[in-house]
Amino acid sequence: MATQGTKGVARCLASWTSARRTLRVFACWMALMVCGEAFGQICRPVSERTGELGCWITANTTLGLLPQGPIFWHLDTYPTRAAAEAAKGPRGTVVTSLGKVWLFTIDVAGWRPSGGERVAQIGPLPVSADTKYSAQYMEAIFTPGMTAPTHRHSGPEAWYTLTGETCLETPEGKMIGRAGGDHVIVPGGPPMHLTATGTEVRRALVLILHDSSQPPTTPAQDWKPKGLCKAPKEANRRRIGSQRACVRGLTLFENGEVAMVSYKAPKDHAFAQLCR
Repeated sequence: MATQGTKGVARCLASWTSARRTLRVFACWMALMVCGEAFGQICRPVSERTGELGCWITANTTLGLLPQGPIFWHLDTYPTRAAAEAAKGPRGTVVTSLGKVWLFTIDVAGWRPSGGERVAQIGPLPVSADTKYSAQYMEAIFTPGMTAPTHRHSGPEAWYTLTGETCLETPEGKMIGRAGGDHVIVPGGPPMHLTATGTEVRRALVLILHDSSQPPTTPAQDWKPKGLCKAPKEANRRRIGSQRACVRGLTLFENGEVAMVSYKAPKDHAFAQLCR
């Protein structure tokens, strides 16, 4: 027979369990409301930027019909924007991104501008000789675990990764793009789902070379990814740092979990219940 004391303990435990459950719900709600655009974001114009994380459109350029021969994305840097503009050709675009001045050019293999420093030549890109193209350029900054919504492009997509790692799942399987590794090139048409993986912040320059008569990106609601890019369940819930750019009080983990943090001082982290 339960005593008054044991009943009190039971009520206390029940209240604590309820409080923990409430905290889980609150943490998840905060993560969705405040950080939702970073976790599942179709790219937006850089003029709408409110923080570092996300995918930001830095330029759109109409190119028209492309020259005959294998087509590549050429990336060169310059000390000033004026120097890059002076070297720009008819299919070139000058962009300031990730702390540098870039000259992006869509042209045949071996093309070189005057001056500047050659960074990369990515291709060949799968294009059609009778299609008029436009180039959309972006910069993407994702912490591990961040994703982009399932989508497709009306032309090839290519990445140049400066730091971090990205996993892209398509109906054909998955491919990994990482700094110092092979460049990722995806043909237009198939649906895809992107996840930042690894342990470092992903910083990448992105090209979508799309059919000018079609939008560069559209949602792909007719396909569901299998989760090929997900980290194993037991994979480290390593803290990758408090995302103060998102909201003070939320901490992201490598596998996408979110925890509430109680701050007593800037470096004093007390972790509460995780939510998924």
